[in-house]
Amino acid sequence: MSDRHADDEAAIQAVLDNSYKAWEAGDADGMVADYTADATAIMTGSLRDSRDVIRENMALAFAGPLKGSSTYNKQLSLRFVGGDAAIVVSESGILFAGENEVPDTRKVNATWVFEKRNGQWLIAAYHNSPALTPGQ
Repeated sequence: MSDRHADDEAAIQAVLDNSYKAWEAGDADGMVADYTADATAIMTGSLRDSRDVIRENMALAFAGPLKGSSTYNKQLSLRFVGGDAAIVVSESGILFAGENEVPDTRKVNATWVFEKRNGQWLIAAYHNSPALTPGQ
């Protein structure tokens, strides 16, 4: 990566770290604080088409099935698309309360799309799909 992107990469990492920390705290508002208002999140069987919808869904999940959970995230790549967009690819998964490892069958490949608006990096889109385990 070129030096001109070093500050941008650090800012993107901070956005991701803040989102992961907010998830661990069960804080839906904090989790979407760095999402654009028109952000989308697509997961198997689900389209969430705004920051507000994402926040509402996460608040319900944190009060129910995701209570006490955290996430596993292994960044696989980060690339810049022009001067104001970036794509992060990660292997991710949900660690439910009491777990310290995500089973391979629950890991996903995730794509994060970032947009730089008014000098700030924000999450514009998120998508994940099940990761294939060897032999699939």
